[in-house]
Amino acid sequence: MTVLQRVLKHTDLMLGLGLFAVVAMLVLPMPHWLLDLGLVAAMASALIILLAATNVSDPLEFSVFPSVLLLTTLFRLSLSIAATKLILGTGAAGHVIETFGRFVMGGDFVVGFVAFIILMIVQFIVITNGAGRVAEVVARFTLDAMPGKQMAIDADLGAGLIDEDQARERRKHIKREADFYGAMDGASKFIKGDAIASILITIVNIIGGFAVGFMRGQGDPMVVLSTYALLAVGEGLVSQLPALLISTASGLMVTRAGQERSMGTEVAAQILGQPKAIGMAGITLSLMAFVPGFPATIFLGAGGLCFFAYKVLSVNPGKVLPKDGKDKSKPGQETKPSPHAPESPVAVLPPLNPVEIEIGHGLTRLADVRVGGDLSDRVKATRSQIAVELGYIMPTVRIRDSVHLAPREYVIKVRGEEVARGEIVPDGCLAVDSGAVLNPVSGTPTKDPVFGLDALWIPENRREQAERSGYTVIEPSAVVSTHLSEIVKQYAAELLSRQDVLLLLDKAKEENKAVVEELIPNVLNLGDVQKVLQHLLRERVPIRDLVTILETMADYGARVKDPEQLGELVRSAIARTITRQFIDHENKMYCVTLEPTLERELVDAVSLTTGGSVLVLDPERQRDFVHKLTVETERAIGQGYNAVLLCSSQLRLPLRRLLERYLPTLHVLAYNEVAPKADVEFVGQVRAA
Repeated sequence: MTVLQRVLKHTDLMLGLGLFAVVAMLVLPMPHWLLDLGLVAAMASALIILLAATNVSDPLEFSVFPSVLLLTTLFRLSLSIAATKLILGTGAAGHVIETFGRFVMGGDFVVGFVAFIILMIVQFIVITNGAGRVAEVVARFTLDAMPGKQMAIDADLGAGLIDEDQARERRKHIKREADFYGAMDGASKFIKGDAIASILITIVNIIGGFAVGFMRGQGDPMVVLSTYALLAVGEGLVSQLPALLISTASGLMVTRAGQERSMGTEVAAQILGQPKAIGMAGITLSLMAFVPGFPATIFLGAGGLCFFAYKVLSVNPGKVLPKDGKDKSKPGQETKPSPHAPESPVAVLPPLNPVEIEIGHGLTRLADVRVGGDLSDRVKATRSQIAVELGYIMPTVRIRDSVHLAPREYVIKVRGEEVARGEIVPDGCLAVDSGAVLNPVSGTPTKDPVFGLDALWIPENRREQAERSGYTVIEPSAVVSTHLSEIVKQYAAELLSRQDVLLLLDKAKEENKAVVEELIPNVLNLGDVQKVLQHLLRERVPIRDLVTILETMADYGARVKDPEQLGELVRSAIARTITRQFIDHENKMYCVTLEPTLERELVDAVSLTTGGSVLVLDPERQRDFVHKLTVETERAIGQGYNAVLLCSSQLRLPLRRLLERYLPTLHVLAYNEVAPKADVEFVGQVRAA
């Protein structure tokens, strides 16, 4: 480790000691040599800050500028106070101030004082006021633009143009930008206060020095005034020269709009990129040489140089314009590949999106935020809803148009394959018959593409009428997002990849490191955990309580290697989570049960195969059982109950496998999966033959 690296390890300590030294300078006397050293350090730091401000390509690369501005202002003021104590106490202020005063004043303190006043006017009225006003306006517009920028990021994220990490980075950049310009708005006041303080300190030094020198009898009044004025003005010029450099840097930082390169490169590129303007300037300067009294040689020389630059830039601008090593292609302009470059077969494969929505050209305005489309926002809300309901972060959904679809059609694809299709009217509303319609409204008959219910497409102006009549009115983009939600819930097990499981485990590890390290890889591997979670998601069981799920797998994983049997053990461990999905507001859960004789018969028919436990019944017996179960569930639905089928734990999984082909919406629960506090009410029973 080098000496510089050792020093940089303690920058916080060094900064604290530096601030303590600055405060000590306000109280303790300083020798002349130390004051000279401090003034040179102030000028060096101002030069470094100015050069850094001109060379950054993005103001956020120098985001500590407001803090640096505060520190340098405090440092200069402490030096001014230390110099004042030396001037009034000893009649001298070191070599730097004295030499600077004599050089600028030329032996006449009136000339020096006028030069100091002009410097103050330039800094205080021109640069500082201008930079402060620009900082205020930029901060205001940056804060006002934040909501729009956030919505643009959300729209790009919902459309699949960026991923979560890119969205997070862009949001962070927006926040840093707003914080920076807000801080610059306040930091500009430091420079203005510094200029006022410098004027007051100089006046105090002149008046106080004259009074002290006259009372001490250091000479006649003009000699005393000349001596102390030289020191006071010299101190003011030495302290305000760094202040002028830093205020210039402040103005450069806040006036950089749309620049993607360093200041020098950007200025040269944009000015040299206008050769006609340079040529016209050369002609104008040449004509001014003929005005009587003007130095013709100078004007003709300047005009000739401008005209020469115009000719060079017009002939071959590409070799003259500066480059900084970055890509200068215009936004949206793609670099064309070399026609002779070999093409990789993998490179031509389009990316396979886990979930995507294809829309016809008539529905594109639903996804276009520039014309008020809210499909991207609804897709984002759907992702949040899935995360809350299932504890599973669904993949980013890509929305794109397709020429192969009818204008009003949309298709939902999972891993590149179509799984659902629908048709909507973009300028209408879907009025779904909820079963309690009082006065039917006129519209185009259709079926709800999500649940297959009877519905009508109605104009937007009939929405209130349909709602008063008892219809459930849904906007077109809400139809697509609801359809997407059901598809994702249906295919969540298929969409859950090992990478998704790894992200879930990393998140759980932040708060429950012990259970994750115990489970993986000592008990189960990543693939086994994925299969257990897929087993739960296949029946829409939420995996939000991931800690309990992992602890259960860690408890039984060493003995039970079948992921489905391990999943059944997990189901009983999260009984409250499962029960919560089926209870009503009165904490009641309505169930259909099996007659004990029938249940024993079905348990005896369970057979273990290489694919797991299955229920083996002869065709006639199977049809009779399914028919009786269908009758009981339909009777419960007719009475207004959303009933589940309750059975023993050894029968639940094979029975669910049998019924998913005939009654896919019927949920099958084991007795040990019902939470103790649930009020179970039996609304039907399937009897044996």
